[in-house]
Amino acid sequence: MIDFIRLENEKEQLRIQYLIAKPFPHLIIDAFCFSDKALLLHNQIPEITTKSRDYVFAANKFEKSKIKDISPLFEELYNDLISERFQQLLRFITNEDVFVDQAFHGGGIHQGKKNSFLDMHIDFNYHPLHKNWFRNLNLLYYLNKDWKPEYGGHLKIEDLRSGEKKSLEVPFNRLIIQQTRNYTLHGYDLTSFPEGNYRTSIAAYAYTIHQVHIERPRTTDWHPADGQPIKQFLARIYDPAVKIKNKLFGSSTAKH
Repeated sequence: MIDFIRLENEKEQLRIQYLIAKPFPHLIIDAFCFSDKALLLHNQIPEITTKSRDYVFAANKFEKSKIKDISPLFEELYNDLISERFQQLLRFITNEDVFVDQAFHGGGIHQGKKNSFLDMHIDFNYHPLHKNWFRNLNLLYYLNKDWKPEYGGHLKIEDLRSGEKKSLEVPFNRLIIQQTRNYTLHGYDLTSFPEGNYRTSIAAYAYTIHQVHIERPRTTDWHPADGQPIKQFLARIYDPAVKIKNKLFGSSTAKH
């Protein structure tokens, strides 16, 4: 499904584009999958009914991690994403020793329905179930057919150190590879998609093995921009509260 030959032929250029990108390393790849298969995949997208647990910092966002069970075509995409061929390409482009989480923990299909948004945030750094897996990359494959900029849902990225920002469009059959660090803010503003259309992406995450923790393990670090006092307070207590909840009841994300 992935157009490997084209990407491998262009890998030197892709590597340079990724490494010099601002505000932090990221890469846009259009026509990521063969167009005929991408269209067929789009036609098989189910409506997701499992709502994101990010109740305060997101709205109308739905998730399903087990994409390979949806159809043979989704299984083909899944197999390509976890393949050694794709991971070798990722390692070359990013100059990092990465591998894709085969369980798609926290990933899979993400659907933003009517009036969806996702506040700016920094992702968790160490995998909740594999304590020495350091989250290195977000792989975001967009399936927004006939997307127009006025629909919104652009991927917003910002470097927390410098405040430098960029807004990335999210059209059909585009992959965005995004570095994840303790300064790589990202999210999206309120959407206005036509009725029955959803902001749809397939998310996978790539990790690197760390022999020792180079950072204190954290959950998602929220940075809401709207200035609401209650939201700001909840953002400050989110990390310790989730850690206590996970210790007592386990990770709900892992169950999806």
